Amino acid sequence: MSKIDPSKPLPLVHHREIVAQSRLFKVERLDLEFSNGATRQFERMAGSGRGAVMIVPMIDADTMLLIREYAAGTHSYQLGFPKGLIDPGETPLQAANRELQEEAGYAAKSLHLIHAVSMAPTFFNATMHIVIAQDLYPQQLPGDEPEPLEVVQWPMADSDSLLGRPDFVEARCVAALFLAQKWLKEQ
Repeated sequence: MSKIDPSKPLPLVHHREIVAQSRLFKVERLDLEFSNGATRQFERMAGSGRGAVMIVPMIDADTMLLIREYAAGTHSYQLGFPKGLIDPGETPLQAANRELQEEAGYAAKSLHLIHAVSMAPTFFNATMHIVIAQDLYPQQLPGDEPEPLEVVQWPMADSDSLLGRPDFVEARCVAALFLAQKWLKEQ
């Protein structure tokens, strides 16, 4: 196995500008110079810088909560974990508890930040914090969803059938499931 050089310098950013923008996304162009002198232009979707959260809510020691919601990207209903952006001034754990209340109708007495993941880091500058929520109690906050979300209880022991479903395919949800299983097993 080759060694990773942690001292390798990052490329120099000579110029950056927003080249496209919508209500949801900004595309940023970077003019870069690498340590060997090579220059390139890269484009990336620029995130808000605050990141997002995905919550694995445990209604009890053996049962997690999922939500079923419309996914515009695939024009389908998808099963997954509650998730959302971190609002200005919020910590990831505060955002997780808020999103859990907005999307699933529960709050948590116990929240654990277990990992952070990124999606397509070559093209997208965003971090999603994976949070385990335990000691849940009913508590609803108004959310921004256009229709009520279906909340589904799922036994953790039956995660293989969840992974086999055609409506549980978001890579971040799959990663969160495996990370949650590992974390819960170690507790």
